[in-house]
Amino acid sequence: MKITKVEAWPVTMRLTAPYEIAYETVEETVNVFLRLETDSPLVGYGCAAPDAMVTGETPETVLETIRGNADAVLHGADPLRRAVLLEELCEAARKEHPSALAAVDMALHDLLGKIAGLPLWQLLGGYRESIVTSVTVGILNERETVEAAREHIARGFRCLKLKGGRDAEADAARVLRVREAVGKDVELRFDANQGYTPEGAARFVDLVRAASIELLEQPTPREALEELGWVTQRVSIPVMADESLMNLRDAFRLARQNLVDMINVKLMKVGGIAEALQVNGVARAAGIEVMVGCMDEAALAIAAGLAFALGRPNVCYADLDGHLDLIGDPSAGAVLLRDGVLYPSERPGLGWEPCR
Repeated sequence: MKITKVEAWPVTMRLTAPYEIAYETVEETVNVFLRLETDSPLVGYGCAAPDAMVTGETPETVLETIRGNADAVLHGADPLRRAVLLEELCEAARKEHPSALAAVDMALHDLLGKIAGLPLWQLLGGYRESIVTSVTVGILNERETVEAAREHIARGFRCLKLKGGRDAEADAARVLRVREAVGKDVELRFDANQGYTPEGAARFVDLVRAASIELLEQPTPREALEELGWVTQRVSIPVMADESLMNLRDAFRLARQNLVDMINVKLMKVGGIAEALQVNGVARAAGIEVMVGCMDEAALAIAAGLAFALGRPNVCYADLDGHLDLIGDPSAGAVLLRDGVLYPSERPGLGWEPCR
């Protein structure tokens, strides 16, 4: 089998409601879809969700990478030689174009599943059949935060991730109000998106002790690893790295220096499923738990993250809600959501084919 055509195109999707995090307000997202045709009836699909603040990419740079380097490597190649193809792309793409690499990796894995006639989550290990996902509440005032939390609980979600990072005292007040509103049986997670000083993070944890939050995500700036480690050693809840974990080398550095309790692995940051499996291996060896996270991603990309999560026992948590508020997602339905639990498609590969 040979790849005969590499095609990529951007899709702009507005959000049903804009949301705020510590450093920006998001109203829409652009994903780049990838199609790999072969000399058989099988076609592989992937999706990139570039983010200038996180991955350092734009839709334009992703398209340029796919139509340039990726096309040169993939055209005429055997898609089953995935390791060779990704290695040829990795040297240039891993650091500078991780979401473009993720889209290629995703499409190759999709083809693998279709060739085997099996869902990708089974090929990756099939450790579990579904996983609970958190749903995100952006930075709002106290009343709006409580209203949003109640709406999510009414839709069946059992785990909420609250955003903050601008003011530890105000953030703590919102968390405590949400705990009071939703009761003790709902899991609460908090993401500071790099917004705190170490002292601010410690103060926040002290203030929210009564809320029993499950974890604190990326409290300090991404490059300030000593500060991140300081928080991890001093607070009473697990601390997770997100923006500080961009690649395999970061995973090794965080693990070797005992800087965090958990890491958030996003396919768009690390460059796809193959690299995520490597990162997960480092984490498991170090006794670090893993969450699979996402950007503002179409359901196709969420399906790839879900397959990774379902395949590996060390991936204990999921934050795969990036597709829920997108208007005009062409891959809607690639994953199934019931009462806050994500289920994969039972079709081969990632389980999605576009309507024609």
